Amino acid sequence: MTRNIEQITSTSPVIPVLAIESLEDVLPLAEALCEGGLSVLEVTLRTPIALQAIALIRKNLPDAIVGAGTVLNAEDLRCALEAGSEFIVSPGTTPQLVDAVLATQTSFLPGVSTASEAMNLLEKGFSHLKFFPAQAAGGQAMLKALYGPLPQIRFCPTGGIDKEKAHQYLALPNVMCVGGSWMAPKELVREKNWPEIKRRAEAAANMSAV
Repeated sequence: MTRNIEQITSTSPVIPVLAIESLEDVLPLAEALCEGGLSVLEVTLRTPIALQAIALIRKNLPDAIVGAGTVLNAEDLRCALEAGSEFIVSPGTTPQLVDAVLATQTSFLPGVSTASEAMNLLEKGFSHLKFFPAQAAGGQAMLKALYGPLPQIRFCPTGGIDKEKAHQYLALPNVMCVGGSWMAPKELVREKNWPEIKRRAEAAANMSAV
């Protein structure tokens, strides 16, 4: 089943952003998150095993929707798709990356932090965008300001967001979901504390705006 980015980002209010360091952690981590209700998983290409992790999840967990984050160029895109990524996330956007995505018709969540970047992507047909780095780029105030002139754009803010801030972002009319790592921080993964990760996932999956 091919899902577009709107379907993917509306699956749950939170997308876990994962930097996986050990292959033995891949499946129990993904299982804990999925069992907790977070089936959309963004595996960032910031560790040497990221592509292997994506392939493992795709092969073994059919209910998971796994994508690649920190995709910077066409080569990253190619490798991510070969590993089985169902969607692509970038921290920012270049014309070359946009062209590569359009050529492959990949579900894409491109990163922006300014109105000009958002407008350029809107011209290319992208109306679902990642707002990054959310806290450093103006946070909720910036998104409120963007809503006035660009109400047709929906954002997934990521970067510096914890469970307390997530509620506040989700209350904004132009926020469809948030990305974060508080469900599966490195210390819990290293401890292999899958029950606590599942509990945090359950709380995130039931998160609503305040």
